[in-house]
Amino acid sequence: MKIVDIEVIELRVPGWTGETFDGSYDNCLVLVHTDEGVTGIAEVDSVPSVIRAIVEAKRSHTHAMGLKEVLVGQDPTDVEALWDRTYDLTSYYGRRGVVIHAISAVDIALWDLRGKVQGKSVGELLGNRQRDRVLAYGTVYPLGETPDEVRRNIDRGLKRGLKAIKIVADPFWREDLDKTAELIRTARQHVGPYIRLMVDAATAWSKAEEGLPLMPIFKEHDFFWVEAPLPIDDLDGHARFQGYGVPIGGGDLGLTTRYEYEIAFERGKIDIAQPDVTMAGGITELMRISALAKRLRRRVVTHGYKSNITIAANLAFLSQHWADEPCEYSTSESPLRWQLTKESFPIEEDGRITVPDRPGLGVSLDPEIVAKYRVG
Repeated sequence: MKIVDIEVIELRVPGWTGETFDGSYDNCLVLVHTDEGVTGIAEVDSVPSVIRAIVEAKRSHTHAMGLKEVLVGQDPTDVEALWDRTYDLTSYYGRRGVVIHAISAVDIALWDLRGKVQGKSVGELLGNRQRDRVLAYGTVYPLGETPDEVRRNIDRGLKRGLKAIKIVADPFWREDLDKTAELIRTARQHVGPYIRLMVDAATAWSKAEEGLPLMPIFKEHDFFWVEAPLPIDDLDGHARFQGYGVPIGGGDLGLTTRYEYEIAFERGKIDIAQPDVTMAGGITELMRISALAKRLRRRVVTHGYKSNITIAANLAFLSQHWADEPCEYSTSESPLRWQLTKESFPIEEDGRITVPDRPGLGVSLDPEIVAKYRVG
C-alpha cells in the first residue's frame, strides 16, 4: 500500500468573520489517500489556507519540503516512522508552530487509515483499553456579568447533560475582585457540590498579579483546575500560580511537541498538560507527551474545540490513558461542530460519552455538509 495523495479541504460557515475566539466556524480537513482506495481523515485547528500551503509546497531543499512531497509514495502503515520523516524533512522551516499543526493532521489521518486497514479502533492500536466511556466537560462562554446571567449561561451546559463545566474568565475579572468572587460563588451554588467546575483564563490576565488574588476563591469553591492563566510565553508567570491548592493547566494556547511541554513542566511548573491533538503533533506526539508527563508525575487533559473528528481522536487516546481524565466537549453553536460527521457523541445520563469502537477513528464525513460549507 502506498500514499498517492494528501487532500486539503477548507470549510467555512457563510458570514463568519472570525471576530470571537471560536475556531469551530471554519475548518481544515486533511485526507490521506492510498492506492488501495483506503482514506484516512483528520482535521486541524489552524488557519486552513496556511495548512494547504504547507501540504502542497514544492521542495525548496532536502529539509524544506511540503508534506505531500515528503509522503506521497510512502507506505502509510508505519505511522510513527512517517512522523519522524515529516519532522526531519520540514525541520529547516518547521519544528514548531503551524508546520507541526499540518503534521498533526496528517498523523491523525494516518492513524485513522491504519485502524481501517487492520480492522481495529485507534484506541485499540494505542494500547490496552482502560475504559469504554469518558466524562465529558463543556465550556460555558461567555459566563456573564450578573448572577442571573451566570445561572442562565450555565444552564445551557446543564441542559446538555454535562456533569463537568468549564467557565471562562473575562478581562473585567482583573478589575473588580468582589464582583468576580460573587460570580464564581454563584456558579458553584447553582451547579451544587457534585458538578465539576474548572476555569479557563483564556488570556484574560496579562500578568500573574491580575489572576493570583482569585486563586484562594477557586480553592474555596473546589475548582478542579485553572487553565491557561497567562499567555503561554510567560512560563515564569505560570510558575507563580503554584502553592494555592488548585492544579494549573497549560499548553492549549499553542504549545507543540514534547520538547515545548518539557519546558512548560520544568520552568512553568504546570500540573496539567493540555495538548490539542490537531496542533501539538497528532496522536503520535500526544503519546510521547503522555509518556513525558507520566515520567514527571504530571497529568494530561487533552484540549479540543473543533468537531466530532477531534473528539473521536481524543477519546481514542483517553480510552487507553493511564488516568481517567475528562474529554473536552465543545458546545459551540457552529453547524460544523455538530453536523460534519455522520456520527455523534451524545452525553449519557452520568455525563459520560462512549468511545467509538469501529475501525480507525470511528467517524465518517457527511459529504453533503462538506459540499455545503466547502470553499475554494
